[in-house]
Amino acid sequence: MNKLLEKLAIKLPIIQAPMAGVSTPAMASEVANAGGLGSLGVGGLNAQDAREMIRATQQLTALSINVNVFCHQPAVADVKRESAWLSFLSPQFKRFDSQPPAQLNEIYTSFIEDDAMLEVLLELRPRVVSFHFGLPAQRKIALLKECGIVLLSTATNLDEAMVAQNEGIDAVVAQGYEAGGHRGMFDPAKVDDRLGIFALTRLLVANLDIPVIAAGGIMDGAGIVAAMDLGAQAVQLGTAFVGCPESSADQFFRAALQSEAALHTTMTSAISGRPARCLANLFTAIGDETDRSAIPNYPIAYDAGKALNAAAKKLGEGGFGAHWAGQGAPLCRSVPVANLMVLLLSEMEAARTNR
Repeated sequence: MNKLLEKLAIKLPIIQAPMAGVSTPAMASEVANAGGLGSLGVGGLNAQDAREMIRATQQLTALSINVNVFCHQPAVADVKRESAWLSFLSPQFKRFDSQPPAQLNEIYTSFIEDDAMLEVLLELRPRVVSFHFGLPAQRKIALLKECGIVLLSTATNLDEAMVAQNEGIDAVVAQGYEAGGHRGMFDPAKVDDRLGIFALTRLLVANLDIPVIAAGGIMDGAGIVAAMDLGAQAVQLGTAFVGCPESSADQFFRAALQSEAALHTTMTSAISGRPARCLANLFTAIGDETDRSAIPNYPIAYDAGKALNAAAKKLGEGGFGAHWAGQGAPLCRSVPVANLMVLLLSEMEAARTNR
C-alpha cells in the first residue's frame, strides 16, 4: 500500500497542481471524484474569497482536496525602482491607449503574515494544505497538524527539502526546472541549481525519510510511471489540466497552448517579480531584454504585470498574459477533467504493460 496515498486519502497517485488563477472548484472536485487529489491555489486571494472557493469545492466533493498558500517573504518596497519600472513599461501601456498605474502595491499577502487565512483553513479543514515559496512559522504548522491536516511543501533542492522535513512537513513536492509557474525557491536571491525533475526526485528520495511527489513537465501516464519508478510516491501535474474546460484559463492562454507557442517556454521574472516558467510571449520578450535588478520585488511587480495584461486584452491582444506552463506544454489535451483522469490511468497501465 502506498502510504502517501493512504495519508492523503486518495486512490490514484495523481495530484492536480494548485494553479493560482487557473484552478477552480469544478476542476479540483472532478480530480478528487476521479480518485486523485484536486487542488486550489488561494495564494492570490484574501481570506474571505478563499473561504468561498474552498466551500464551493467542498459542496462538489466530500473527498480530499489540497489548498495551496504562498509563503514568500513580504515584499520590500522600493519607490524609486517601482517608478522606474512603470516608466519603462509606459510605452507598452500607450500601445493600448492606457496609462500605467500611478503606483504599485503589494497585491498578495503572504501566509507568513495572514492569520485570517489560517483561521479559514482551521475552520474548513481541507484534507491537505501545501506551501509554496517557503514555510510559515512553526506555530502555524503545529495548529494545522493538530487539526489532522496533511502538509506538503514545494522544494527545488535538497536543502529546502531537508528544512521541510525537519519542520514536520508530511511530504515534499520536488519541483523540477521543467515545471510551469513560479519556482518555489525559499530564497530567490540564492543561486538556483535548476535541477531537472528526474535528478531532483532521485536526490530527494535517496536522502529523505518522508515521501516525495514529483512535479515538472509530466503530462501523461508514461511520465507518471517514469517518475514513480524513480521513487516518487505520487506526481503533480499542472499544465496537463490547463486546457480542460473546467480551468479558468482565458481564450488567449488556451489558443497559445494549441499553437507553436506551446513549443517554447521560458523562465521570466518580468511579469511578477519572481522566476516563473511561461509560454514565450510579448511580456517574456520584455524580460529577455531587461536587467533582473530593474524589476520590483514579488508581488509588487505583478501589480504592473496584471495591469498591462488587462489593458492589452481590452484591445484583443493576449500576448501579455501570465501563461504559466511547463516544458511539456505541447502535450496538453483539451478534454474534460474526468476524461483526462481516465486517459492518464489508461496510459499508466499501458506504460507498465509495455516495459
